[in-house]
Amino acid sequence: MATIFSHPAVPLAAAVALGSGVIPRRLMEFGLLCSILPDLDVLAFNFGIPYGAVMGHRGFTHSVLFAVLVALTFRYGSSMGRERPWTTLLFLFGATISHGVLDAMTNGGLGVGFMTPFTTQRYFLPARWIEVSPIGVSFFSLRGWMVIKSELLTVWMPCLVVALLGYSLRSHARKVRRREGE
Repeated sequence: MATIFSHPAVPLAAAVALGSGVIPRRLMEFGLLCSILPDLDVLAFNFGIPYGAVMGHRGFTHSVLFAVLVALTFRYGSSMGRERPWTTLLFLFGATISHGVLDAMTNGGLGVGFMTPFTTQRYFLPARWIEVSPIGVSFFSLRGWMVIKSELLTVWMPCLVVALLGYSLRSHARKVRRREGE
């Protein structure tokens, strides 16, 4: 899996790229939470649920259905996004499903159950350049440091480019509108 430190990079980059006029701070914060929520499935190990089971690691909580349910729950279970329901739903869905997408880009594990519970098939993406993270205390080791360095290059750098590009385009558009208004 990618680490808990890198999963929030995707919704953070999207929020910066789109700006607070589209993604208000509170929605961004919920998106950050949604991006790490799927890893609650590591608790399954404590209950003896095998890694490859439907409710095991990278199973149901990494699925498209789970992402839809999370987005709907946060959208309708809170006062968030009443003005822009589709923006809220799509952002929260994207933040949640991005977790599985990043995990499917790692070079280890059993794959991601994107279509769980409809099938037990697990998937990886063709590009698998993210180092898989050790789970638990073993993360705080040389191997964990190698994973962080890998994620800085393969997750954070592309997200930084997206954020800066979106911010620059919005800034340029504001300048153009100001000039046209003069």
